[in-house]
Amino acid sequence: MKKKVLLWLSGGVDSAVSAYLLKEQWYEVVAGFMVNYRDPENPNCMTKIDKAEAKKVAEFLWIDFVIFDFVEEYEKKVLDYMYEGYKKWITPNPDIMCNKEVKFKVFLEEAEKLGFDYIAMGHYAITKDWRLFKWVDENKDQSYFLAGLSNKQLEKAIFPIWNLEKPEVRKIALEIWLPNATRKDSQGICFVWKVNMADFLEKKIKPKKGLVKDTRGNILWEHKWVFYYTIWQRKGIDIWGQKEAIFVVKKDLEKNEIIMWTNDDLELYSNNLEINNINFLNKKFENKENFQAKAKIRYRQTDQECEVINIDENNYKIEFKEKQRAIASGQICAIYIWDELVMSWIIK
Repeated sequence: MKKKVLLWLSGGVDSAVSAYLLKEQWYEVVAGFMVNYRDPENPNCMTKIDKAEAKKVAEFLWIDFVIFDFVEEYEKKVLDYMYEGYKKWITPNPDIMCNKEVKFKVFLEEAEKLGFDYIAMGHYAITKDWRLFKWVDENKDQSYFLAGLSNKQLEKAIFPIWNLEKPEVRKIALEIWLPNATRKDSQGICFVWKVNMADFLEKKIKPKKGLVKDTRGNILWEHKWVFYYTIWQRKGIDIWGQKEAIFVVKKDLEKNEIIMWTNDDLELYSNNLEINNINFLNKKFENKENFQAKAKIRYRQTDQECEVINIDENNYKIEFKEKQRAIASGQICAIYIWDELVMSWIIK
C-alpha cells in the first residue's frame, strides 16, 4: 500500500519539485496550502499570489489541492512572539518559531487527523532516524531554521530534495515544465514575506524617539524608534561626516538609547553566551556535562568551534574558541556535532 503524504505546496519551486519527486517515488501525494497571513490593506498580498501559483502546480502534477486556514494560530504563535520580542528589545526569529509551531505542528496535526503517514516540505535539510543533519550544500542549508523541531516532528517529516543542490532543483523544474520553474525564491518574514519592518511593527508597538551614542558616550544623532534597529545592523545608518561603517553595539532599555560604533570596537565582541529551556534534537546529549562542538548564532554563519558547558539541569553556557561579533538576545544558537544539529534554543 502506498504511503500517504501531505505536502506543503507553497507556490515556490522547491516544494513543487518535492511534489514531483514524491510522485515519482510512488507516494500518494496531496498538496496542502497554508493560509497563515492575510493583509486586506495590501492588494498585492503574497498569500493570494502564492495560492494561485501553488494551485497551478497541483493541477499540472495532477494532485489534489487542499487549503488550510491557520491565520489564528500563526498570529498567536509567530506574530505575537515576534512583537513581544521586539518590545523587550531582543531580536526574535519568526521563521524558526513558524517551523516549530505551524508548519511542523499545526500542519502535522491536521495531516494525522486526515490519515496521512507523513508531511513533506521543500526544505534544504536531511533527516535520518528522527535526527537532523545539514544539507549537501552548506550555502543553502536550512537546518538552522529547523532547530526548534522535536523528534516526533522530524520522524514524521520528509524532505524530498535532501540530496539535490539548488541548481539541480531548478533544472528538474525546467525539464518537466513546471509552471513556476523560473519563479524567484521568497524573502522576508515567513508567510508575510518582504515588508517594511518598521511599518509592520508600528501596527502593534508605539514609536518613541531617543538618542544614538557612541561607546564613549558622545551623542551622534537621534533615532526615530529603537525597534528599527537590531544588534550588528549597519544598513540604513548614515551619520554625516562618518567615514567608517558603524554598527549597533547595544540597546539601552532604561534610557531608550542605541549605542553604535565601528566594526573594530571591542563592545561588538564576546566569547560566550547562555541558552536555557534547551531543545534536544538528539537525546544522547541531554545528560552530557561538557563537550566540544560547533555552533551557529545566525543563519549562514560559518560554524564556530565551542565548548558546551552544562550549568544546571536546563541552562547551558557556550564558550567560543574565538570571540563572536554581535551576539543578539532572542536569536537561536544551534549546536552541531559534525553535520548533526543536536541541541539549540534562544540566546538569553
